[in-house]
Amino acid sequence: MKPLFALFLLLSASAHAVDFNRDVRPVLAQQCFTCHGMDDHGRKGKLRLDLSESAYGKGKSGEIAIVPGKPDASEVVKRILSTDEDEVMPPPHTKKVMSDKDKATLKAWIAEGAKYEAHWAYSPPQPSKDPKASIDHFIRERLEKEGLKPSAEADRYTLVRRVYLDLTGLPSTPAEADAFVNDKSPEAYEKLVDTLLASKHYGERWARRWLDLARYADTNGFEKDRPRQIWPYRDWVVKALNDDMPFDQFSIKQIAGDMLPNATPEDLIATGFHRNTMLNEEGGIDPNEYRFYAMVDRVGVTGTAWMGLTLNCCQCHTHKYDPILHTDYYSVMALLNNADEPLYHIPTPDIKAQQKAHAAKIAQLEADLPKKFPGGEAAMQSRLAGWIEGESKRASKWQIIRPTTMKTTMPHLEQQPDGFILGSGDISKSDVYDLNLKAPIKGVTALRIEVASHPSLPNDGPGLTNYEGPLGGFFLSELQAFQNGQRVPIARAEATNDEEEDKINDQAAAKPKAKAKAAAKPRKTNNASATLDAEMSSGWQVLGGYAQQHAAVFHFEQPVDLTSGFDLKMLFEKHFACPLGHFRISVTTSDHATATGHPFEVEAALAAKDSSKHEVLLRRFLETAPEMKQAAAPLLAARKNPPRGQPTLVMSERPATNPRATNRYHRGEYLSPKETVPPAVPAFLPSLPKDAPANRLTFAKWLFAPENPLTARVTVNRQWQAFFGRGLVKSLEDFGYQSEPPSHPELLDWLAVEFVKQGWSMKKLHRLIVTSATYKQSSRITPELAQRDTENILLARGARFRLDAEIIRDSALKAAGVLSPKMGGPGVYPPQPASITSEGTYGKFEWKTSEGEDRYRRSLYTFIKRTAPFAMSTTFDAPTGEACLAKRDVSNSPLQALTLLNDQMFMEAAQAMAKAVIAESPDDDSRVTNTFRRCLTRPPAADELTMLKTFLTKQRAQKLDGEALWTAVCRAVLNLDEAITHP
Repeated sequence: MKPLFALFLLLSASAHAVDFNRDVRPVLAQQCFTCHGMDDHGRKGKLRLDLSESAYGKGKSGEIAIVPGKPDASEVVKRILSTDEDEVMPPPHTKKVMSDKDKATLKAWIAEGAKYEAHWAYSPPQPSKDPKASIDHFIRERLEKEGLKPSAEADRYTLVRRVYLDLTGLPSTPAEADAFVNDKSPEAYEKLVDTLLASKHYGERWARRWLDLARYADTNGFEKDRPRQIWPYRDWVVKALNDDMPFDQFSIKQIAGDMLPNATPEDLIATGFHRNTMLNEEGGIDPNEYRFYAMVDRVGVTGTAWMGLTLNCCQCHTHKYDPILHTDYYSVMALLNNADEPLYHIPTPDIKAQQKAHAAKIAQLEADLPKKFPGGEAAMQSRLAGWIEGESKRASKWQIIRPTTMKTTMPHLEQQPDGFILGSGDISKSDVYDLNLKAPIKGVTALRIEVASHPSLPNDGPGLTNYEGPLGGFFLSELQAFQNGQRVPIARAEATNDEEEDKINDQAAAKPKAKAKAAAKPRKTNNASATLDAEMSSGWQVLGGYAQQHAAVFHFEQPVDLTSGFDLKMLFEKHFACPLGHFRISVTTSDHATATGHPFEVEAALAAKDSSKHEVLLRRFLETAPEMKQAAAPLLAARKNPPRGQPTLVMSERPATNPRATNRYHRGEYLSPKETVPPAVPAFLPSLPKDAPANRLTFAKWLFAPENPLTARVTVNRQWQAFFGRGLVKSLEDFGYQSEPPSHPELLDWLAVEFVKQGWSMKKLHRLIVTSATYKQSSRITPELAQRDTENILLARGARFRLDAEIIRDSALKAAGVLSPKMGGPGVYPPQPASITSEGTYGKFEWKTSEGEDRYRRSLYTFIKRTAPFAMSTTFDAPTGEACLAKRDVSNSPLQALTLLNDQMFMEAAQAMAKAVIAESPDDDSRVTNTFRRCLTRPPAADELTMLKTFLTKQRAQKLDGEALWTAVCRAVLNLDEAITHP
């Protein structure tokens, strides 16, 4: 007890009282809250130590846990000091051992009155009352208390390299550095900062950091990891940052841009943020289960990116440390859970012009078609009359039937004005449509189902298939009819596409080998009659695509009377979800009904022999007549291939007629849904406004409400870490009870308030930081600072840390003079071993190395395959895009040195640099200096110059000369620690 008593005396004698948030809460959170915190299911002894009213009361034992001012009367103190294994807290089985220092802290706090305080992060930041408030004031005030002094300003070469790398992610050229160093005007540095903030490369540098949070990648992830089209979202981020879009608008658009009034295409593209979730296309999975996991991801990412909360800890239970309930988690999910996830074709002005021209082209082709009939007008009219006579005999009069009721297992069906039924919403691998038909029609001999494309459906429909199978297709496994509870026999059926192959997925199959081809059974074809065979594995299938139009006709064994009602059951089952999305039902009393393939209007005119529809019939005749096959081909092809904008993944709020309910899932298990939860924010935070609907848009705006204590703090802290290698709060993703307190709380709050005051401007925040004396300090580490402040928490010097992978690669390319300035567009494929994406990964993904300037684009534009990321980036700790990442790990491995020396891209950079150095510089001294400055910005010191010349001599002794010699020198300099370290 002597060491404990000594510590207690030390704390008691301290000039500073024990601070609850700084000293006590971390101890309680680490040692006590697991059993005595928020989680009522895991709580022991009916005691909560996170709330004063509970802590001051009696527990299950009847003893008072904490008696303010009386540590010796407090059961907590007795328990933490006990040596009895049955009494001591934390219990031995938890493997937690409370240190003497922590015991003394708790005892001192109770002696001082055991005052609880609100967690620092859960109260809104307040404007500073200090008239000297600034970055430098708060930093130096803390340094003075610690008996330290700030470092001198860094030399101008270090400064120019630092600010170039920080603001643009690229180093300056020697000429750019010299221009700054030689500019002696007082405002030289501020002018440089403003130039860099205005650079287009600013958005590229800061977009990469945001994309870490957005878990951006160019493939779906999981087993198949197929490519996806979402790079327009990445380009939107770059542009938004370059435009200095206020961070509140930047965020609101990404969370709920589709819900903004008069949402623009750019607003929709922005919602790609939450479409970056992974997509599992593995055979046998439940798509709705993995949609749930995508929502789990979205809740966790939202908590990390904007709230600094570990919401993901509450998927299975109430948070063990923070005041977040299990139900709170699912209420946040409910706010985000009411969206569909379509593929959006971006309607740019160029695309709109192309579509207008395309429509004019189709109109012209239609107008020209009669002129192309062989034999001229007379021959055409003669053939038309014969065609009408023949087709009229095949045609039947069909009457559209609108169901009186429509029930489904999951999809949502809505009746359209034209009689079609439009499906939407969630789908499953076994969906059933139950439709009730009723009409004053007797003697019905056949029922027809027309299917057609619709722009709201995946791949334009006519089906709802949105993964694994043919996108936009459907598979009707069984069709059953009932009347008065009795099965109505259907004799036969035919469809307009009965000869198409039963294509089960949208991936091209590998060509079979000779033996397999010989042994293979002939593939069955689609046929509507397969819906009548009582086998779910066969059925009628139509593939997705623009301008698809087909019909199936089902013939009853006996005429049916619809006056008393008629029930139709449609079953859709395959190894992927495959229900129908756009269809229309009609019936006929005709004795010769068949699937003619004619559109509804054409068949109606033929059946009625309606002469007023002459133009309609003429057009149909010209498009289908055998002698017009070649002439009509351009028109038919044009109709199926309209100009489409670049596709990208977006969110789209579901209609009010079909909201998605959200349940609480017991222990976070998809198969254990419990009660429905309302959309809401965690109860311990300010509530959503009562006069606004509880939805994604309201939630997005709430994140930036003045009363929200988290968003501004979390954001400025993340920006601070980018410049200094460490946040004012160390855990960027966690501002909860488990986080370390801010190193400079007044500075954090002042920055948060300033950020909001400056209109959430990221560029103004960055300017504020990089123009501070704190930022401009030398990063040289003195022995005193190395001992007193190893992590540079107090900021008595500039920050040194390893550069990000992308900056390392881009710096090498710029030093070599080959970096392409091209911005935007699809991902590119820089040089790397082809085996990276083909060995140890599912399926073959060929890494086709880009040529021309795409070979040397900025790393931001490198194609990211989640299961096999770009090797160099992985080596230097870049994320895979599989999860949200607030802060990258920083490793130091031999593989990194080998990469810098031997990777093909770095070798090519060294070769290009060698050629440039030889061309620009006449002798060894100037070439060595040129190489050194290209890579490190500053001129070499005399001893450095000597060392490189010695290396040069040794290489010459190895018979190296010319470009090979200087390539070796460039490789060596690119491998220096200084080349990959923040100066």
